[in-house]
Amino acid sequence: MKCRHCGSELSLPLIDLGSAPPSNSYLTADTLHAPERWYPLRVLVCEQCWLVQTEDYAHCAEFFSADYAYFSSFSTTWLQHAENYVAAMVRRFDLDAGSLVVEVASNDGYLLQYVQARGIGALGIEPTASTAQAAREKGLQVIEEFFGAQLAERLAADGIRADLMAANNVLAHVPDINDFVRGFALLLKPAGVATFEFPHLLNLVESNQFDTIYHEHFSYLSLTAVQRIFAENGLTLFDVEELPTHGGSLRVFAQRTADGPQPVEPSVAELLRREAQAGMAATAFYAGFQKRADALKNDLLSFLLEAARNGKKVAAYGAAAKGNTLLNYAGVRPDLIGYVVDRNPAKQGKWLPGSRIPIVDEPHLQRDKPDYVLILPWNLQREVVAQLAYVRDWGGRFAIAVPELTVL
Repeated sequence: MKCRHCGSELSLPLIDLGSAPPSNSYLTADTLHAPERWYPLRVLVCEQCWLVQTEDYAHCAEFFSADYAYFSSFSTTWLQHAENYVAAMVRRFDLDAGSLVVEVASNDGYLLQYVQARGIGALGIEPTASTAQAAREKGLQVIEEFFGAQLAERLAADGIRADLMAANNVLAHVPDINDFVRGFALLLKPAGVATFEFPHLLNLVESNQFDTIYHEHFSYLSLTAVQRIFAENGLTLFDVEELPTHGGSLRVFAQRTADGPQPVEPSVAELLRREAQAGMAATAFYAGFQKRADALKNDLLSFLLEAARNGKKVAAYGAAAKGNTLLNYAGVRPDLIGYVVDRNPAKQGKWLPGSRIPIVDEPHLQRDKPDYVLILPWNLQREVVAQLAYVRDWGGRFAIAVPELTVL
């Protein structure tokens, strides 16, 4: 396989998680009785540009289908994050009624609704029909396509140019990262700004967050790799912020290299220095990740098997993609975790891909009163524990598996 960015041959492994079905391909009552398509889940490191990436096995349309079940608005923490982002961008870049904000991968309108509420022009670009329709029901305009240079050129030719472009948790999801980034340089106004948020590879490796690896994530990103990708596709980084979201993310700010007016902040050089100091541009940084993931998997299985031997019931919370990676790598099935609770009605009444654990609503949890609730989206631990505080009323306890197995 060749690197998706620079074309170099790839040989340095990061991790091999065996095989798994697409992590958001939830099963229905009909598909439960049909075979599933599983793909190898192996991640390699480019030793030239240091882009970390999954091997190619399927077209992205299989991962982002019309009935895509991830809706951003079901997390109150993420909604607050989006509202805070909009307020900060309006202040920093003086956005007003004459401005246009374009969000790529706008999902169900979780962010653009706050742009629209301020009377600022908003346009979403979202390829999945299910979430695009949810955004339209909020009164938002959505283009239902995958984003890239071709779409950007078409929009620009129609006179649509953006003052601000937002791309939250999508840069990792695109198979042709060069074409995707080039589209931003084409669609921005000369003084426009683009922001990208993505989980930081430094945290993924150092905190053993291997469950954030799944087929929909084609890339795992450092600032070192992103700066190079942007520079070769017409964008210049001028600022970076570290965020607590998704176990530790970066928000990078970019402008058109040709005419962007923003000064480059010291934060960019500082984080690049820290990544270099951590060794992210050397092979040794990536060694040992497989062994740590295996140890975590074994600890989880030991916990679940011990609970079963003692007659304890274990449920899970959050039918999240990261949870599917964890459960499928560990080989967990409904005999060890009876069900998973999720607030999203689009997931309720379905089954997790691979593990085939049923997805239920919260009243089911209240009736069943399990001894343990394993929080699969561990990045939302505080939100989930507060939401399900009543679990402690019957003596139930919470547990997380990442970065290490912990019973709370």
